[in-house]
Amino acid sequence: MSDTQFRHGKKRFYDNTKFPRGFAKSGDFTLAEEEILTLYGDTMLGLESGELQAENAEEKHFVKVLVHPGKAKSKLERVWLKYVQLARGRKRFHTLNGRTKPDASSIEDYSDDVSLVEED
Repeated sequence: MSDTQFRHGKKRFYDNTKFPRGFAKSGDFTLAEEEILTLYGDTMLGLESGELQAENAEEKHFVKVLVHPGKAKSKLERVWLKYVQLARGRKRFHTLNGRTKPDASSIEDYSDDVSLVEED
């Protein structure tokens, strides 16, 4: 990532509340994505919150991407959008049963069915 104009953060970026074991160990990020977040995450967070001002064209584009996520071009922008979606978005919850309840007319009542009872 030496070919980027993006500033390194003043400190390494970690999110101990959502990713207490680290970004890569969460299973959501690759090792390269983890490196991008830890090196540039502090700067990206500052630009997003308005604490920092964009100093070059790449940082100005990053600020535009925050408003229009579909315009993300660079790996840094895509990784930050992925982080924001995973850290601040809704958690997916998968259940084993379906959403619709069975219709009362589709449930058959076999309690009066004589054919199910064996006769000696």
